[in-house]
Amino acid sequence: MSFLEQLQKSRHSLQPTETTVTYMDGSRKVFRGEMERDIPKRLGFIIDNSPDQVPACVLSQFLYLGSQDCVRREVFEKYEISHILSVGIETPPFEGCPQVRCKFVECLDLPETDLAVVIKQSSEFIEGCRRDGGRVLVHCNAGVSRSTSVVIGYLMKHHDYSFLQALGLVKSKRPCVQPNVGFINQLKKLQ
Repeated sequence: MSFLEQLQKSRHSLQPTETTVTYMDGSRKVFRGEMERDIPKRLGFIIDNSPDQVPACVLSQFLYLGSQDCVRREVFEKYEISHILSVGIETPPFEGCPQVRCKFVECLDLPETDLAVVIKQSSEFIEGCRRDGGRVLVHCNAGVSRSTSVVIGYLMKHHDYSFLQALGLVKSKRPCVQPNVGFINQLKKLQ
């Protein structure tokens, strides 16, 4: 029996399988053998609704990184936060913490966003906090891409870290970080 004949004979013993393909727009198709059917659109990530209220201390009780969930009076008091840098998401007004200085820097989490301007504005604020002996919380929505990129850029610009050293330090303190591809490419060029 030839190899081709063996394959044709064994085809009858194969179990049916389904392959789900998710496209960039979120639409999905299920392929089963020679059939295909549309299935409902679904997001390409798992939604985690649990609060992320513990900022990561990146540099010696001075530079903290977190999500917008960290922007709470209890967090400011516990970690003695004196400055808040909000990257791409504005900080709500605080009634009980008038001593906390806030700065908002516009930044979309898109690969084509020019990170150089964002890092320049952010680094000036962070350095001012350091000179004043304060503690700064840098945050964005999830504390994964935008604020992480700002902290990495700051470490490279003001503490002579290479990109890999800065990323390694930040990831060791906050393992969930993942700047978008465009930000990574721009940060590598800062070296």
